[in-house]
Amino acid sequence: MSDHTKSDDPKDGQKKGFSLHRRSFLKGMGVAAATAAMPHIWVPNTAIAQTEARGSVKHLLYIRLADGFRFTAAFNGNVDSQYNPFGTAESVADNTEWGVGQLMELSGWLNGDNGELRRAMGMRPATELTDQLAVLPCVDHEPVSARADGNHNTGLQRFNTGYVGGGTSFFTMINYGLRQRFEEAREAGEIALPAFSLGDSGMARGAGDYAAFRPPVMQGDGFERFGFSASDSLPDWAGEMARGVDERYRDSRHIRNRAAVDAYLQTRDATEQYAEVFNAEALKIRNGSDEPIDGLSNSELDLIFGDNRVGRNVRLALRLFHFGCPAVYLNQGRYDLHSGEENGLPPMMEELNRIISGLEVALKAMDHPEGGSYWDHTLVAFGSEFGRTARGSRFNSARGSDHSGDNATRWMSMPFMGGPVETAGTGGRIFGMTRPSDLKAEGQVYSYRSVLKTMMDVLGCDHRDFFPADRPFGDLFS
Repeated sequence: MSDHTKSDDPKDGQKKGFSLHRRSFLKGMGVAAATAAMPHIWVPNTAIAQTEARGSVKHLLYIRLADGFRFTAAFNGNVDSQYNPFGTAESVADNTEWGVGQLMELSGWLNGDNGELRRAMGMRPATELTDQLAVLPCVDHEPVSARADGNHNTGLQRFNTGYVGGGTSFFTMINYGLRQRFEEAREAGEIALPAFSLGDSGMARGAGDYAAFRPPVMQGDGFERFGFSASDSLPDWAGEMARGVDERYRDSRHIRNRAAVDAYLQTRDATEQYAEVFNAEALKIRNGSDEPIDGLSNSELDLIFGDNRVGRNVRLALRLFHFGCPAVYLNQGRYDLHSGEENGLPPMMEELNRIISGLEVALKAMDHPEGGSYWDHTLVAFGSEFGRTARGSRFNSARGSDHSGDNATRWMSMPFMGGPVETAGTGGRIFGMTRPSDLKAEGQVYSYRSVLKTMMDVLGCDHRDFFPADRPFGDLFS
């Protein structure tokens, strides 16, 4: 697969006024003609690239294990010690096929008085719920390439956009793919927040037709400064005059330059529309309130996830879901441990274990507005830009690990959890495998883009414009 991506203007050459359905029809006619003329060439039919689980997920929580994660020490632990120097867990949940690393036993947050309170809420070591995580041990950026991409710059570009040099990020694709849903909610006078990126602008890229769909990027965990509505302070005539000036400015621009103005106008309109939401008590996650919201109070979420940066971001994500937000992205850890990994990895893994355990408790305890629990409607996924290697040793000379072009770098062993996985009965399963001695794939290998497209598909996104050579798959949900 090549690293190139399509133009940032996906409608180059398309006549103004053509509907999406007409464009799709014309594309389909072109595919049919090409296939008839040259039947030996495979031409992907992106219009029908869907899974049976399409639209079954209402919320996605996507957590990046930042800077390159040593997956074999956690989610693919049944490998030789050069790949997993920490060993495997002694006791895991029944019906767990994937190799559980010993580091997943760490659960210091269950100690002390607060630990007892967390146990009382149902929190437990991550090793006791491994049967609720399904793992893809061989997710690769470029399955047909000779080497892994262990470069921080290009690896992260692939993670954010699917391609080296990609101009549209995954979360922009989600918002674009759900644009009709947002428009219908707006016309009905309902609130449906877009997908959010918490603290990371890399998931907020997009130009041309996609510019207006870039996700909001939150730095910090409070919306207080967004709760002011400027329009409420203006008389009606002044508001109409301001809107007229903006619209005339937009209409005076060349058609190719209007997207940036539209993005500004949409952002301002959204801020006005959501001003009341941003003032909601639910989003004031640090107020220590004992008032239950969807079944759990802010103080209970604090107890479950803690009050550090990652804990607050997870708490905020769950509250954003309350207002119709389809997806939230956040970072956890700083795993680029070229030195000191032997002692530095365990505390970050313990934090990750707490998130896994806490999400099971919180999502199952929270009542979803559309019925059932948030667990029933939410998919949680963990990824990173690449894996890590010590090139044949347990650690490098600085007791850390690196990233290069080998199998340990290329395989991202991605775990998934949530109600859709449990309902499908795939929790605890492993889809593919690696040979313990050299990590050679001995089963299914998934392209990273096909994983992203699958997450879009189960969210019900229109993904016809994205990753045409990669198809979504239903393995996790069937």
